[in-house]
Amino acid sequence: MANRIHNPILPGFAPDASALRVGQDYYIATSTFDWWPGIEIYHSRDLVNWSWAAAPIARREMVPSEMLGNYNSGGLWAPHLSYADGLFWLVYTDVKSATAFKDTLNYVTTAPDITGPWSDPTLVTASGFDPSLFHDDDGRHYFLNMLFDWRLENPGFAGTVIQEFDPVTRRLVGKRSHFYRGTSLGVCEGPQILKKDGWYYLLCAAGGTGYMHAATVARARTLEGPFEESPFFPLLTARDDPDNPLQKSGHACFIQIGEEWYITHICARPLTRRGCCPLGRETALQKIEWVDGWPRLINGSCHPDLEVPMPRAAAQAVQLRDHSEAVHFSPASPLPPSFKTLRTPLVPEKDYSLTVRPGWLRLYGGQSLSSHHKQTLFARRWQSFRFTAETRLDFSPESFQQVAGLVLFYDTCNWIYAYVTWDEVRRSRILRVLRCDYKDFSYGSEAVPLTGAVVKLKVEVDHAQARFFHDAGEGWQPLGDVQPADHLSDDYVETRRGRCAFTGAMVGLCAQDMDARRSYADFSYFLYQER
Repeated sequence: MANRIHNPILPGFAPDASALRVGQDYYIATSTFDWWPGIEIYHSRDLVNWSWAAAPIARREMVPSEMLGNYNSGGLWAPHLSYADGLFWLVYTDVKSATAFKDTLNYVTTAPDITGPWSDPTLVTASGFDPSLFHDDDGRHYFLNMLFDWRLENPGFAGTVIQEFDPVTRRLVGKRSHFYRGTSLGVCEGPQILKKDGWYYLLCAAGGTGYMHAATVARARTLEGPFEESPFFPLLTARDDPDNPLQKSGHACFIQIGEEWYITHICARPLTRRGCCPLGRETALQKIEWVDGWPRLINGSCHPDLEVPMPRAAAQAVQLRDHSEAVHFSPASPLPPSFKTLRTPLVPEKDYSLTVRPGWLRLYGGQSLSSHHKQTLFARRWQSFRFTAETRLDFSPESFQQVAGLVLFYDTCNWIYAYVTWDEVRRSRILRVLRCDYKDFSYGSEAVPLTGAVVKLKVEVDHAQARFFHDAGEGWQPLGDVQPADHLSDDYVETRRGRCAFTGAMVGLCAQDMDARRSYADFSYFLYQER
């Protein structure tokens, strides 16, 4: 529709958006959890089209404890991006555990430019997650986060705390104040403050991150409070609107363009009514208005819209909605920013190479897909319910412990893998599909003998289903049965795991060597084509 923005503005796994305006530039920082490099930052001039700008957590020292061994869906949660004193400020959490305890290590880093260089991080506190910085107009700075209470008689999520922050030493000073306990919706997290017209507006996420998610607003004349709840309560939710296409809406952030106001927010799009969301939690945009000093969605309700008005300054913009990507490997070109690794960076010429065989990406076999430590895996997020991913593989395994191929991946316990390996009984290379469904392993195809080392692999994903294909020189042939693509989702994984999952489905290239680590696999291209 003309002059309308279609949601989500960041499709695919891109949650916890922290929005920031600096001059005529707009930025959004999103969570990456256990994927590396950490924290994605996107840039726009019109709020309509967003391009990747930076992944600031790109050096191992940016996560001093490293993420090796982090549990699935741990890692880098809910960043907050701000600007003050000529610097970009980024605060983020590395979440290490998820039991009665949560080890939540909150760091702060700065940069003179959004592309860096980003400073070595300073540990600020481990009292809870979802931190943010508020820079008041009197020159003072404050650090906020939700407070996690591990004591068994207490609820765990214990509201929000605030404490003054010294920007020189990058330490907390003074006394911590437990200043806001949340609302009747429960689970108060993601606190952020906006100062406007003499009021301090506290924007919080509420109700958890699932289908009961919401965003709430309270305000006070001072940071000490008391904070009064908005009459437009909640500001945003789909909890009572099960047919809304933007479910799980909450965790919002204010952003202003000219005289107009918007919020970015989390959302998810289920395949069926409150079913599985394989694209994960995405970022959407809603326009708001100020009524009697309170923010409200312009539709007059608390329910998000799939289409929202473009800012007046962007009336001529054309929204780009196809995120297809063709990657042709070359020594002259770095890997694209869409390529992510698990928990830690891969080292050029040690874990992979673009130079040893020009025109190919060589992956040196690493740990298995079950490893929480270091895998040789490059993957990119799904951004459409319908897409095809394709590659060409040259691989000469000498053992069943040497494996390489094309994988649909959620986490180390949930994936579907079309792989090549060696079969000592057949005395030939074989191609097969293996599925891991929360630690339950099963084959998704019969073994297909291969006479040559080179084979093309392809997967077609169509909403809840996926189908693999191979071409060994005789055209595309099906490989195995239809696979359950919807199982690679927070919702399905939560039913199997028994606790929350937070990421989204990925597709990528990988190689394993569970023997002497001497094998390698070469890939000549990677195509991701939305349909």
